[in-house]
Amino acid sequence: MSARVLVIGNGGREHTLAWKLAQSPHVKQVLVAPGNAGTADAGKITNSAVLASNHTILAQFCKDHNIGLVVVGSGSLLAAGIVDDLTAAGVRCFGPTAKAARLEASKKFAKEFMDRHGIPTARWKAFTDSHEACDFIGRVGTEFPALVVKTGGPCARDARVIVAASREEACQVARELMQSDVFGESEGVVMVEELLKGEEISCFCFSDGVASVAMPIARSQRRLLDGDLGPITGGMGAYCPAPKISEEVLKELRGGFLQHIIDSMKREGAAYIGILQVGIMLTESGMKVLNFKCCFSDPECQVILPLLQNDLYDVIQATLDGRLRARVPVWREDRAAVALVLASEGYPGDHVKGSEITGLLEPRGPGLEVFHSSTALRDGTVVTDGGRVLVVTAVGEDLASALAGAREASSAIRFPGATFRRDIGRPAADGTEGLREITPSWKAPGSVFLIFLDLFPADGQTEPRDEVLAGVFELKAAGYQSPVLVSRTRSIGPKIKIAQLCNKHDTIGHDVVAACVNDVLAQGAEPLFFLCHLTQGKLGVRIREEIHVGLREACEVAGCKLLGGEMSEEPGTHSPGEFEPVGFAVGAVERGQLLPQTESIVAGDVVIGVASSGLHCSGFGLVRKLVEVSSLCLSSPAPSACRGQTLGQLLLTPTRIYCRPLLPVLRSGRVKALAHITGGGLLENIPRVLPDKLGVQLDARRWRIPTVFSWLQYQGRLSEDEMARNFNCGIGAILVVQEDLAEQVLREVQRHEEEAWLIGSVVPRHEGASRFEVKNLSTALRTGHGQVREATALEESPLQDRPPKSKVRVAVLLSGAGPGLGALIALGKEPACCVQTALVISNKPGVRELREAALAGIPTRVIDHTLFGSRKEFDGTIDKVLKEFSIEVVGLAGFTRILSGPFLRKWNGKILDIYPSLSPSVQGRNVRNQERQAGDKLPGCTVRFLLEEAGTGAVILQEPVKVEAGDTEEALSIRVKETAGRAFPFALQLVASGAVRLGGDGKVSWEQGVLRQLPHLEKSS
Repeated sequence: MSARVLVIGNGGREHTLAWKLAQSPHVKQVLVAPGNAGTADAGKITNSAVLASNHTILAQFCKDHNIGLVVVGSGSLLAAGIVDDLTAAGVRCFGPTAKAARLEASKKFAKEFMDRHGIPTARWKAFTDSHEACDFIGRVGTEFPALVVKTGGPCARDARVIVAASREEACQVARELMQSDVFGESEGVVMVEELLKGEEISCFCFSDGVASVAMPIARSQRRLLDGDLGPITGGMGAYCPAPKISEEVLKELRGGFLQHIIDSMKREGAAYIGILQVGIMLTESGMKVLNFKCCFSDPECQVILPLLQNDLYDVIQATLDGRLRARVPVWREDRAAVALVLASEGYPGDHVKGSEITGLLEPRGPGLEVFHSSTALRDGTVVTDGGRVLVVTAVGEDLASALAGAREASSAIRFPGATFRRDIGRPAADGTEGLREITPSWKAPGSVFLIFLDLFPADGQTEPRDEVLAGVFELKAAGYQSPVLVSRTRSIGPKIKIAQLCNKHDTIGHDVVAACVNDVLAQGAEPLFFLCHLTQGKLGVRIREEIHVGLREACEVAGCKLLGGEMSEEPGTHSPGEFEPVGFAVGAVERGQLLPQTESIVAGDVVIGVASSGLHCSGFGLVRKLVEVSSLCLSSPAPSACRGQTLGQLLLTPTRIYCRPLLPVLRSGRVKALAHITGGGLLENIPRVLPDKLGVQLDARRWRIPTVFSWLQYQGRLSEDEMARNFNCGIGAILVVQEDLAEQVLREVQRHEEEAWLIGSVVPRHEGASRFEVKNLSTALRTGHGQVREATALEESPLQDRPPKSKVRVAVLLSGAGPGLGALIALGKEPACCVQTALVISNKPGVRELREAALAGIPTRVIDHTLFGSRKEFDGTIDKVLKEFSIEVVGLAGFTRILSGPFLRKWNGKILDIYPSLSPSVQGRNVRNQERQAGDKLPGCTVRFLLEEAGTGAVILQEPVKVEAGDTEEALSIRVKETAGRAFPFALQLVASGAVRLGGDGKVSWEQGVLRQLPHLEKSS
């Protein structure tokens, strides 16, 4: 679809907007009203004479000319309600409403707004009487310099800001403004403000009314002459990005400062949608807001938009639709931009208009653009039409090269009295810029007001040494304005048992903290404080101290406060030496930055994997079983690739804490979701952050899998599904990001010395399909098998004398209410199980078992028999699907269709059937009545190989059900189904393990050697 866009305005800002919008493939024409000489005829761009001040005429013009989007460049038009009026007329318009635009239109409103919401700004007061203003200036002069005088109300014809040199001059300015006609017939409001000292920066953001996304920081230089000399102007140049802004200040701005402004406007019923500029002074006491503007400014616009990689039209549409986080702007980080303003002679005072401009075509080249600010066409010639005439923008690898390009291009343009500065951005490029070091005041580290509770008292001491029973955290002192609190309480489960067996306790405290704070981080929140409860049998001082040190050091790594905790001795619950620490973490995130942003996740988004340090705290129940059945002990050498550790030390590697490296990335607004890979592994944790109709597809070859996972897979003969369900497989956290932001976010993560990779993408999820798929996991794990054979060579178990065998892939065919599916799914999660339920097929749609399988991550298919003309065609389709999923064994669980002879011959010895009777001759729906008629006194169930010619010789097992006194037919049927639910998975396990097979004579053959290697099966038989 190609759209027409109308840009309202006639300056350099509007020319730049039109230039950027015209680059969109979705835009076929950009009209600029009224425009200037630069927008008169420039490819897709042309001028329009429509009268923008008459909103009714403008709305009709947009409808008549199929204008799909109006972009307003002027703050005064926004304040006049152009967005309100066009929107009401059904015309899509980008910018804030008149109510929201008061931030710029009324300086008094802006100051009151900042005071209401705790936004730091200069001290001030508004007056309608010049005598009161002068009295204030003199009275507060000893406290702060009240030397800035402004017209403050929304009705001033000409907004003025005067910086006086003395209190006397400030009083004189206030009197003159009150006596002038600047306010027209309305009552005038004069504001007197504190004169701030520091460095000024401009911070811009897009806002969709809920979310805000910051642009790169730009700086403009307002003095007319080089060296920052001469009179103050509207801006003689700008550069972007500002390189001397510290990471702390950037984090403060992007992390909460801008979002708090947007949140506060929303709370006041004036949701801010559009571009917001915040003028900020970096003072010794922190950041102070100077003013707001509701649109781009000149010349900052001319250095910001050339660095935008995205399609501006797409970004604006996403902003209007409230989907800004789904289309986050991407900025070039490997380039810098410098803009030089060419001004008329006499500017900023009286200046000549109508002078011919030559040389406009000479500076064209890569990274060079000339934007017209005050130009006009006269008889086909471009002439000057104001003070600031042109803006020359150059984009280079750094500020120095960009400045050189802009100067050369500006020198080629000529008109009488042309003036431009040659040092814009030079101090920043040379590293001599005078930006002061400031301590962030908006988002300072959390302040804690408490005496730390003695978590680990000395032997014999039962009460804390300090009489404090609660910790206190002052949230406001932490710098949050509109936070959402996030909490998490966790233990680390079976990993503690491994630590106790190894007599190694120095990692326990770290793991407890990491488990909690990483979960808090997954909500986008910064962990603020942490508490711990330790239940114990009887612990020595050394163990308690090791746990304490681990807690304290981990909290320092996470950047949160260890607030305190409690220890209780419970000998009835824990034996001497046993303990159970439970952690509790609380974090905060500004409203609007809470994760996951599920509604913004779309197919094509990229998954970034951040490396784990090892097992972390998941899968240790399975790990303990694998260690127990092996001949290794925890003090045995670990696989040779693991740097000389013991197996116990390898398993107890502390969990990585992701708070410090990932928080800046989350606060940038570029991350849609974060999943902490904990209990449930990759398979269960990643889908939790996705919309229902989406899944992920990962490729295990894209990341490094630590050797410990290869050892576990080899040792336990674990399938891909079991590895992904129980372990993180080398990925401790994943980020979901927009595709065109992926490389940038990856670099930001890696910049914090975190190992990370692009490991997959978000994909559409078809009905019945799994929400998680990982390709090449077995292959990636097998690459580490050679490194673990040294350890596994010590094994004496018969099962370890041969290479690990992959699990047998089983498909279940059912027609609804089939017995044993749930038990089969559960059995497949056991490490020694030989069966993997790889597919569930139903000939009836909508049955409960399909949902059960899908929730377990098992692919499902519906093959409706009513849609086929013959049984052969129906069976052939099933056969094709079985081949597609590489099925080895088929189980029929309540499947009511009769399968054809060719199908049964093809799957001979590989297809099992279960029916609720001990008599092979009894089949059908009313089994109980048939049993009575046949004289069967003992009900039960039978599992057999299904043959083309049914017979008793193919029976694998039969399970009787005892009839109790008073049994009804319904009660007995329920118990038969329960028995069948146990027998069916057991029989499939026998076949998959090789313990049972169908002989060539059509009879069951038992392999006793294999059966003895599966004691849990032998016990069940």
